[in-house]
Amino acid sequence: MATTRSAFRSVNDPALYVALELSKKEWKLGITSGFGMAPWVRAVASGDFAAIDRVLARTRRHFGLPATAPVVSCYEAGRDGFWIHRAVTIRGWHNRVVDSASIEVNRRARRTKTDRIDACKLVTMLVRACAGERGVWCEVRVPSEAAEAARQVSRERSALVGERTRLSNQIGSWLASWGCQVSARARARAGWWTGAHDWQGAELPVSVRARFARAHARLLVVAEQIEALDAEQRRAVAAAPAESALGRLVRVKGVATTSASTLLDEGLIWRDFQNRREVGGLLGFAPAHYASGETQRDRGISRAGNARLQAVSIQLAWSWVRWQPSSALTQWYRARFGAGRRARRIGIVAVARKLLIALWQYARTGVPPTGAVLKAA
Repeated sequence: MATTRSAFRSVNDPALYVALELSKKEWKLGITSGFGMAPWVRAVASGDFAAIDRVLARTRRHFGLPATAPVVSCYEAGRDGFWIHRAVTIRGWHNRVVDSASIEVNRRARRTKTDRIDACKLVTMLVRACAGERGVWCEVRVPSEAAEAARQVSRERSALVGERTRLSNQIGSWLASWGCQVSARARARAGWWTGAHDWQGAELPVSVRARFARAHARLLVVAEQIEALDAEQRRAVAAAPAESALGRLVRVKGVATTSASTLLDEGLIWRDFQNRREVGGLLGFAPAHYASGETQRDRGISRAGNARLQAVSIQLAWSWVRWQPSSALTQWYRARFGAGRRARRIGIVAVARKLLIALWQYARTGVPPTGAVLKAA
């Protein structure tokens, strides 16, 4: 189960607080024993847990803590992923993984920033968070190793689809630079570049045709890899029990295999949401109001949230409006945003947020969204 909170009890208990400021070659450790104690900062080689144990032993003696005092730690989520969390948890530490974008910073125009300062800042915030102060930072839900491995398929597919789009657009740009008119359907054929002509009807130079050939070969490789990943997702759906979250989602009309896989891989279930507000918080799409004194304005929706979930949720919202016309959500959308193209584009964001929450409830409980049509078994 994914967790964000440690089992540590109280900041009044004797404990060692450790903040890990990570880098490629070395880690800075900011260490303290609680409020009012100036942090120690020590550097160790990256991943050298034996050296960390020696530093902690010396630090316990310095702060007068018993050898049995628990270690409460934190580090910022980033390039190193979650293996550090698993490594320190096995060693008995109570660890928290922090969203780096949520850490408060000095608002001066030019401020000093070093790993040492960051480690001291992070360990101080860790003590505040353990003391029960709300809003200090946001913590990341750590997936299980199985969940983290499973989401590589949908993430790789998204990257490959982006690569396919990039290559296709590049080829179109190269053609435009020579005044060529070759349709997308014609470009699907092998060797299409041999019959392409420039703006005056002349054959393209050999080097240009060779570049098209290499780009087309890369497109074929990308398409082959996308098809392999699609086949893997289809096999996963076929093997999923009917009452599993994946089995339920793919039965809903308008929800395809790829969309259902992305929703689940990004944490619709393994994040273990407690309520609908937590689901909406992951997606984002929340209003960003500005109100200060007599100045009040709406700055649109927040950009915070999971970008992959946002993209697939918007796609699902349009599919839902098309394939689920009798559902309560579609009827609400058409009644409120049916007038005008701009209003529909604004309203589809609200549909995406409501739909994700409804699908989360359906995946957990088996109760489909109101008025939704399920596919025939």
